[in-house]
Amino acid sequence: MKKNIAIFASGSGSNAERLTNYFTDSEIVNVSLFLTNNKNAGVIERGHRLGIPTVIFNKTAFAKSNKIVDLLTNQQIDYVVLAGFLWLVPENLLKAFPDKIINIHPALLPKYGGKGMWGHHVHEAVVENKEAETGITIHLVNEEYDKGEVLFQAKCEVLPTDSAADVAAKIHELEYKHFPKVVEKVILG
Repeated sequence: MKKNIAIFASGSGSNAERLTNYFTDSEIVNVSLFLTNNKNAGVIERGHRLGIPTVIFNKTAFAKSNKIVDLLTNQQIDYVVLAGFLWLVPENLLKAFPDKIINIHPALLPKYGGKGMWGHHVHEAVVENKEAETGITIHLVNEEYDKGEVLFQAKCEVLPTDSAADVAAKIHELEYKHFPKVVEKVILG
């Protein structure tokens, strides 16, 4: 029986689309739903184009009620995947999906993690601090930003001439290559 996943994204949704395409012909995983907290997020257009129902929600629905948990339960969601989602996951969602919420972070945690460390903020900090390498971390989600159990990391070199945009491009390559496979591995157990 296929496992249903819901993908949360706050931005363009490139990783959400990558995951959806990866699992299109899967006998194991079905991407059932996109959710976003940003009414202008690119993931909304991607959801329409891909035929994935997309739900837009606000902070109250997410953090101060059971609306999102109820929605996910009613949709028979088995796993939640955060793909560029910027809000801290509330306790009710963590309890409803214990060890079944997976996040991707654009750095080698524990470096460059925590509140406010996302996207270009991470890449700018990596360049500013003259790091020789960076990468991605895929981890389980707990009650703190970027502190859950690390499932996978992949590294890339940061050249002295790299800009934050150069680093971002390298990170996207790692995300696209590894994120779907790691999600699949987690679901397979």
